[in-house]
Amino acid sequence: MTKPHVIVYSRPRCHLCDDAKQAILTAGCDDQFTLEEINIESDRELLRKYQYDIPVIVIDGVEAFRHKVNPDKFRELVQVKFAG
Repeated sequence: MTKPHVIVYSRPRCHLCDDAKQAILTAGCDDQFTLEEINIESDRELLRKYQYDIPVIVIDGVEAFRHKVNPDKFRELVQVKFAG
């Protein structure tokens, strides 16, 4: 079974991004997904798309959160996808 792939679109020195990453860790299911962090400043199109809306958290290609992550809801979404 493939684990859900979580992408955090963020940028350096973003306190909301740091808060979101902490919420993801707090969810207590880090063994049930793979995590990738993408700096939007590394890609002009990503910067244009997300400049004023970070962080954006995507689970298996579907936007799940924007600006703030609820750890309980994050765990629920990951476990539903992980269970398949």
